[in-house]
Amino acid sequence: MGIVNRGFKGRHRQAGAGLIPPGQYLVDDFPVLTAGPTQFTPLEEWDFTIVDESGTQAARWTWDQFRTLPAEDITVDIHCVTKWSKLGTHWRGVSVDTLIGNIETSAEYVVAVCDGGYTTNLPLADLLDGQAWVAFGYGGEELESEHGGPARLLVPHLYFWKSAKWVRGLQLRTEDEPGFWESVGYHNYGDPWREQRYWGD
Repeated sequence: MGIVNRGFKGRHRQAGAGLIPPGQYLVDDFPVLTAGPTQFTPLEEWDFTIVDESGTQAARWTWDQFRTLPAEDITVDIHCVTKWSKLGTHWRGVSVDTLIGNIETSAEYVVAVCDGGYTTNLPLADLLDGQAWVAFGYGGEELESEHGGPARLLVPHLYFWKSAKWVRGLQLRTEDEPGFWESVGYHNYGDPWREQRYWGD
């Protein structure tokens, strides 16, 4: 299973103090890294579901329905665990607050599930209050498949592996459950400002 796709250049430049987390460097391009092959899902087959902690489907949208939801333009810095950072990236997406707003839950955790079998885990609190989106646009264009299109999770305050590509749903959980990278040694939380890259960091 390939971890770094072709197109990962790693070209970097130095940043001023305080602009990026410790141990990171700035890139001008947008490196492509995945835990497997790029996924391509026809829009007519795409949907997004939220499953509550009882295992019941609490919400579902087709692509057309999803695109009618209120969307936001987001400008954020992103930080990859492989140490590159990109400042001032421009996205468009639907806030997780909007997606979960009408769902009653006592869950404290979420597992994001994606095409290709990828998962990642997060505290629910880290997806709410304007901290996370399901993004379908980047740089004024539709989000390309190599960067997670048609839609990816966007959680910019955590390392970018938490912003799961090709996301298809959120599973609400009462107990934490490590995802793909977390189960093989990546940090369970992944705060770039605390350099939480791997177990023990």
